[in-house]
Amino acid sequence: ECFLSNILFLPLVVFPLCPGRPSFFFLFSFSSGCAIIRPPRDGGIRYRGLTQEQIRSVQILPVDYEIEYICRGNRVIVGPKVRKCLPNGTWTDIAQHSRCCKIRIRIPLFSRKKKLYIGALFPMSGGWPGGQACMPSAQMALDLVNNRSDILPDYELELIHYDSMCDPGEATKLLYDLLYTEPIKIVLMPGCSGVSTLVAEAARMWNLIVLSYGSSSPALSNRQRFPTFFRTHPSATLHNPTRVQLFQKWKWTRIATIQQTTEVFTSTLDDLEQRTKEAGIEISVRQSFLTDPAVAVKNLKRQDARIIVGLFYETEARKVFCEVFKEKLYGKKYVWFLIGWYADNWFKIKDPAINCTVENMTEAVEGHVTTEIVMLNPETVRGVSNMTSQEFIAALMSRLGGMNPEETGGFQEAPLAYDAVWALALALNKTVAPLKAKGRRLEDFNYNNHDITSEIYRALNTSSFEGVSGQVVFDAQGSRMAMTLIEQLQGGSYKKIGYYDSSQKNLSWFGNDVWIGAGPPADRTVVIEEYRFLSQKLFAAVSVFAGLGILLGIVCLTFNIYNGNVRYIQNSQPYLNNMTAVGCMMALAAVFPLGIDGHHVHRSQFPVVCQFRLWLLGLGFSLAYGSMFTKIWWVHTLFTKKDEKKEKKKQHLEPWKLYATVGVLLAIDFLSLMIWQIVDPLHITVEKFTKEAPKEDLDVLIQPLLEHCSSEKMNTWLGVVYGYKGLLLLLGIFLAYETKSVSTEKINDHRAVGMAIYNVAVLCLITAPVTMILSSQQDASFAFASLAIVFSAYITLVVLFVPKMRRLITRGEWQSEQQDTLKTGSSTNNNDEEKSRQLERENRELQKIIQEVRNITYVTLNTHRHISVITQHAHLNTRDFDVLRNSCEVCALS
Repeated sequence: ECFLSNILFLPLVVFPLCPGRPSFFFLFSFSSGCAIIRPPRDGGIRYRGLTQEQIRSVQILPVDYEIEYICRGNRVIVGPKVRKCLPNGTWTDIAQHSRCCKIRIRIPLFSRKKKLYIGALFPMSGGWPGGQACMPSAQMALDLVNNRSDILPDYELELIHYDSMCDPGEATKLLYDLLYTEPIKIVLMPGCSGVSTLVAEAARMWNLIVLSYGSSSPALSNRQRFPTFFRTHPSATLHNPTRVQLFQKWKWTRIATIQQTTEVFTSTLDDLEQRTKEAGIEISVRQSFLTDPAVAVKNLKRQDARIIVGLFYETEARKVFCEVFKEKLYGKKYVWFLIGWYADNWFKIKDPAINCTVENMTEAVEGHVTTEIVMLNPETVRGVSNMTSQEFIAALMSRLGGMNPEETGGFQEAPLAYDAVWALALALNKTVAPLKAKGRRLEDFNYNNHDITSEIYRALNTSSFEGVSGQVVFDAQGSRMAMTLIEQLQGGSYKKIGYYDSSQKNLSWFGNDVWIGAGPPADRTVVIEEYRFLSQKLFAAVSVFAGLGILLGIVCLTFNIYNGNVRYIQNSQPYLNNMTAVGCMMALAAVFPLGIDGHHVHRSQFPVVCQFRLWLLGLGFSLAYGSMFTKIWWVHTLFTKKDEKKEKKKQHLEPWKLYATVGVLLAIDFLSLMIWQIVDPLHITVEKFTKEAPKEDLDVLIQPLLEHCSSEKMNTWLGVVYGYKGLLLLLGIFLAYETKSVSTEKINDHRAVGMAIYNVAVLCLITAPVTMILSSQQDASFAFASLAIVFSAYITLVVLFVPKMRRLITRGEWQSEQQDTLKTGSSTNNNDEEKSRQLERENRELQKIIQEVRNITYVTLNTHRHISVITQHAHLNTRDFDVLRNSCEVCALS
């Protein structure tokens, strides 16, 4: 046994009394390594990096290999604890024995207090150097607790602490030392979420309670993973209800996030995403980075992030805002939400990791908003430590020795570390009586004692007291419940602008928030939708031409109907010409709905306008072009075959065949349009163009929109219609060319029809593809389409009807059909007209001769009959008159 004498505030004196033989017993000794040695009695050896199977099979360990002695129970190593293999094949300190000895502490009668040890990890450096203020605060609380006679009167709390540097890797080594180095620790107190995660997950294996003063990771609220974890620092998720409340207050529905890739920030962001989704707020951009935030910040700029939530430690915050300054991601258009537990001057601290000046950083961070858990009681009340929050700050400043609070890491969290020690002391004090009833004492705790751990857990779980940070209460997950403070950086210093109580959903607003612009910025670039409408001047001008064309069509139709009994008009197939005039007027009428858009009618009425466009233009084309195509078709059919040309000329052209042909073309169009509208009706679609920035310095973009008449398979339908119409146009051109030299009195205006077909076909074949290409340019598209319609209609009406009007007006041929039979002409050609006049004169001379020879011979009678037939039909040519004249001369000679 080893007896330890302890006088209060004096070092312990150890008297080792260890029976047994020395712990080293060499099996072999080689120059290339060291033989395995035997462990001490009541102890063992830890072989670093070797498994149990390797230990059993290996007999020699390499040079520089280290072994470590460990002891069972409450025994300690007396002698060297670690030995190292030397090149000569021996172990270090081989002359000194290592033994496991029990420790017996003799306490003088005047000192009855037993020590309870707390293992703490304070980050004095790293991402969050919170230990700079939290360690003095915790030590201050320990001093007060140890001087209290009503709290743990038989015990004294002592703090054993290390610097974790806020690094889980470093914390792993320190945790090992805490657990395997005497004395036994009754509680562990880590800081930093990453370190606390590691410690809390391992602590349950040693039946240790973990009480953290500076861990905000939401992942630590998992009771299945961390069953013995408590924290006086609220979970980071407590910031999220406050953030969502502010988003709603300022009417933001689109935010962006950027986070450092650590578990605490990832789990916080996951919780924020869930809460914003429930509130109808969209997280449009989510960026993360490990060490360099440059790319993430550029992505925020490129994706037009305006309201940005930043989750990262203080050192990374300086890197982020240096990039923010470079990308100009600050100012009146942007609002940043940061964590509130940074030092107040965090952006003024010189950092060799960034290349921005203090002025640059100050400019970039101006106006940002922080949400911070209320860590210092704003009310002047004395809590369980008999100290107000103001007195606590004064005492802490005195202990820090004049250090600047703004440059001291963890100064804001210091009240949490202070209250954590008080929460632990009160919980341990509460367990004394229940343990005594069970025959147990706190000093009996070891890492295998689950009963004492359970009592401490119950006491902490039911804690409720007034501390310097406010009311200290733990929820079911062991997290502190508290209010949230909202601050804004105004003029380089933080100003309180409100509080939010998430449990009561109560926002206390001071109304002193300040913005660089006129107010809170928009959550995105304001996009103003602006419809592009047709130029009204262009529409009016074309409409005038279309209206005049319709009047011209009415005049032509009236003229054709009124003079329908004139032989010249009858020989031009007036009913087909009437159809052409009506078709032209319908096509011209289609110009009006073609120019009507959202400027004239409501959006709901636009599909009706689309239907008018389609039907008027489609049926108008079928009537106008179909009637002209019919004329050319039948002229070509009857008069272009040489073998049958003479026979065909003698045939009579039946009008019903012409009307039937037009009817077939019209029926095809009607059926195709009807099927189109039933299967895939036209509806309004909106085309979006590239956003445009206005000339003024406004935070807006113009989104040009253009309405179109379309259907689901618009291209398919247009392909069918354009293909069919295109073939008709090409065929019409071919037929017009083939019949250009044909002369017939049955359709006496076929040459004019051919000329009209040439013009219509060329205009249509050019305009159709051009308008499809220019469909996104409303003015150009309308101009091409409407002018093509107007010119086609004008050309058709002028070519077909104006020559007829001119002939009838200039020659005075307004007589009825009976009067006209004596002197009509059948050809529009000038030579034919001259021949007709000559024929009339010779006809009158022949009538006189016939009167003189009426009573002569049988031949004279036959000749007389021929002359009567000729006079009745009034269609003679010069050669016929010569024959008759010769016959008459023969008769006279006879």
